[in-house]
Amino acid sequence: METGHGALALPSFDDRPILRDRVARELRAALIAGEMRPGVVYSAPALAAQFGVSPTPVREAMLDLANEGLVEAVRNKGFRVTELSDRELDEFTEVRALIEVPVVARLAGVVTPTQLAALRPVAEEIVAAAEVGDLIGYVEADRRFHLSLLALAGNEHLVRVVGDLRKRSRLYGLSRLAQNGRLAASAAEHLELLDALATGDPARAEDVMARHIGHVRNLWADPPDRPS
Repeated sequence: METGHGALALPSFDDRPILRDRVARELRAALIAGEMRPGVVYSAPALAAQFGVSPTPVREAMLDLANEGLVEAVRNKGFRVTELSDRELDEFTEVRALIEVPVVARLAGVVTPTQLAALRPVAEEIVAAAEVGDLIGYVEADRRFHLSLLALAGNEHLVRVVGDLRKRSRLYGLSRLAQNGRLAASAAEHLELLDALATGDPARAEDVMARHIGHVRNLWADPPDRPS
């Protein structure tokens, strides 16, 4: 498959009962990390060859992503990754900030040491992935950390809304940030956030969370060909 950005580093799967979901998850992670680029058409057979599976589960998984607005079907060719405008990225980030910043601030002094301890290995996994440039591992661990943290507020609808916003976002700049060391610095904010929550200081937790979401938009989502 000709992508212009190299082959996708995607694993092979052979557990058929959950094959479609696993392929969809990896494709979604590749989309979010920018491994699959906007405007490029990807064929199901070519992607299937990289997964080491038949085209059917890949095609089904891509249809799931199309229903989420992440890709669009191109007749007789495959699926094109949808473009996102700066305005859309700004709006997604604004909604995330409106939800996540106050929720995380309220968790300060409420979450238990046991709950925070359970999140710390995930935060450390994010840092480790950033240090070695494992972008897919980074995105997956980052998703688990933030959604698990929000789940502590006890609002399942809130978690679903934020999860959907994260799916629709594009983190174009992760490769560049990994190369210049800024991704590791951003990854460390997850540990800083846990420390803030442990102190029971809502203002500190709010500051860290707001700064972190700002990085998602201002640093991570910046296309590689746009000046930073």
